[in-house]
Amino acid sequence: MQPSLDLRQIESFNLSIKKEMATALLNMGYGHFGGCLSVTETLACLYGRYLKHDPANPQMKDRDLFVLSKGHAGPALYATLALRGFFDLSWLKTINANGTNLPSHADMQKTPGVDMTTGSLGQGISCATGMAAGSDSNVFTIVGDGELQEGQCWEAIQFAAHHKLSNLVVFVDNNKRQLDGDINDIQASFDLQKKFESFGFQSLSVDGGDVEAICHVIEKAIATNDRPTAIILDTEKGQGMQSVVSISANHHLRLDEKLRAAIEADIALLDAKIEELK
Repeated sequence: MQPSLDLRQIESFNLSIKKEMATALLNMGYGHFGGCLSVTETLACLYGRYLKHDPANPQMKDRDLFVLSKGHAGPALYATLALRGFFDLSWLKTINANGTNLPSHADMQKTPGVDMTTGSLGQGISCATGMAAGSDSNVFTIVGDGELQEGQCWEAIQFAAHHKLSNLVVFVDNNKRQLDGDINDIQASFDLQKKFESFGFQSLSVDGGDVEAICHVIEKAIATNDRPTAIILDTEKGQGMQSVVSISANHHLRLDEKLRAAIEADIALLDAKIEELK
């Protein structure tokens, strides 16, 4: 079992996930930079402190379970797993390559530490709900705000509330953008916290860029024993890398020389911040 990290270590872990993920996508020359960067703080909190897991035994029977419903953020999960010791960091250089164990979207048949294959939006949260119904372990899932436009998400949410699946925690990456543009221009989410409350969830909102605040709401979620919890993460697509944030259509980027140089500069800034936290 990995030791629990303190808040300073969790923030360093978060920055390291961003760095390793961005470096891997630089190596590919393209990728889902925006939606990967907006979930790293949450991944750092979960894998740094709250998710019961053992990199030496990824299939440990009483482990907690994690489902990345927004499967296109797979590279962020891969960087998290590599930094936590599930596999060597050198694997990150193979993301989406022929014969890789790290396809662009998470695959439980290929990658140590991945509990559910995802990619078709809306299906991951349904899988997580079924896993929570069949297990006493905590089950955590991250769903995108655009992904919640899929009807089956709300079928799963209603099922979870009806069956009082208190071991289920649903994080919503509310980064306000999706593949085709701004959420409010395509299909507004309205008040996500109230929507989850109306379905019978404990519903909490938090700054998705603040690891201390995220840890606080996770603790409240896992202490709740009468209903599932939704945690609405107020995030920014591309969070933590200004070169990505500044691009409005940053869901998936193909790198030209100028953008590559800007991302490399941001990686150098991340390196400096990691050094400061040591």
